[in-house]
Amino acid sequence: MIKMMNSGAIKAYTRFFRVLSDSTRLGIVLLLAKGELCVCQIESALKEHQAKISRHLAYLRKHGIVQTRSQWKWKYYSLFKPRDKFEKNILKCLQECFAKEALFKSYFKQMKECVSQPPDKEDI
Repeated sequence: MIKMMNSGAIKAYTRFFRVLSDSTRLGIVLLLAKGELCVCQIESALKEHQAKISRHLAYLRKHGIVQTRSQWKWKYYSLFKPRDKFEKNILKCLQECFAKEALFKSYFKQMKECVSQPPDKEDI
């Protein structure tokens, strides 16, 4: 027997996919699926300006997809833990599917180390 979804779940899933429907935001999510990154790393991987990346990161943060941590003057972004099994499965599926795509592979080749790195915690 097929279990029917309630309208609240459908609305939540629709919002989740809407957040991922932008190519820049999707690229950010796919990069962060590999681990925590600073804005400059995302910027170099996607070849986009810092202002555009920051705007999309703020949107992803507002919708509960990414979280931030500060270290000195730098902000690092990572994915929030999925809220439910559905989000966990979708993120896993996206990561596995896009890992085989040439464009996604090129993101990591394009990613450069930040020009300036924050000091080690011991130096602060």
